Amino acid sequence: MAFAGTILVTGSTDGVGRRVVEKLAAEGSRLLVHGRDGTRGKEVVEAVDRAGGSAEFLRADFASLDDVRDLAHAIKAEYGHLDVLINNAGIARVDSARRESHDGHELHFAVNYLAPVLLTHLLRPVLGGEKPSRVVNLTSAAQDPIDFDDVMLERHYSGYRAYGQSKLADIMFTFDLAREWDGTNITVNCLHPGDHLDTVPVRAAGIRPSHSADYGADNTIALATGAGRSGDYFHGRRKSRASSQAYDGASRRRLRELTMELIGLAA
Repeated sequence: MAFAGTILVTGSTDGVGRRVVEKLAAEGSRLLVHGRDGTRGKEVVEAVDRAGGSAEFLRADFASLDDVRDLAHAIKAEYGHLDVLINNAGIARVDSARRESHDGHELHFAVNYLAPVLLTHLLRPVLGGEKPSRVVNLTSAAQDPIDFDDVMLERHYSGYRAYGQSKLADIMFTFDLAREWDGTNITVNCLHPGDHLDTVPVRAAGIRPSHSADYGADNTIALATGAGRSGDYFHGRRKSRASSQAYDGASRRRLRELTMELIGLAA
């Protein structure tokens, strides 16, 4: 799956993200490997090098918005253009008690949603322009409507609900961003890469995997490198329909206004 270009894959030291990077490693490719674990990051970089590509490991904890800002600054300082941004990093602590990020936000909402939104907006100067760019947001078929009276789930917490809410928010962000960036030489889409992939969160939840991580990686790469329009949600390689709240303009506007305030981009 050779693709000559500069590609950032967040959360790419394990699971689907790692397989995406390893499959895209080829002569002419420049892979930006993101994660929290330097040891695993080094392993991925070495695998890319062996395959004939080049890679750099960039550490950032998506539970900290300051880390996200630092990551975006480092990328913009070093790279003039990103061909592909794959927002893959995420957590699924569905059986654990409620936890908060460094900034005081519910952890799933912070890591799975706020962090990629902030990163994508901050990387706008190196996306599009004279050369096309693609943004792919990984989401899930497990989607829960957002309760705007209790977004951080302080009163009625459920790990499954927190995860599903963050993933629906990713889809709503994708739809909005595709419209906002229409005509900018940037396509923005999202996908559920596959049901019950063989990854750490799935196994930790006691679920028997239905597909390999390779299956999810192949679906992700197909969307990230293929031709197509912007603003769609895919289930694997099939265009699909998300939960109904994603198509409600008032809900998307309310989420967008809240999000911009939380990540400090309201102005």
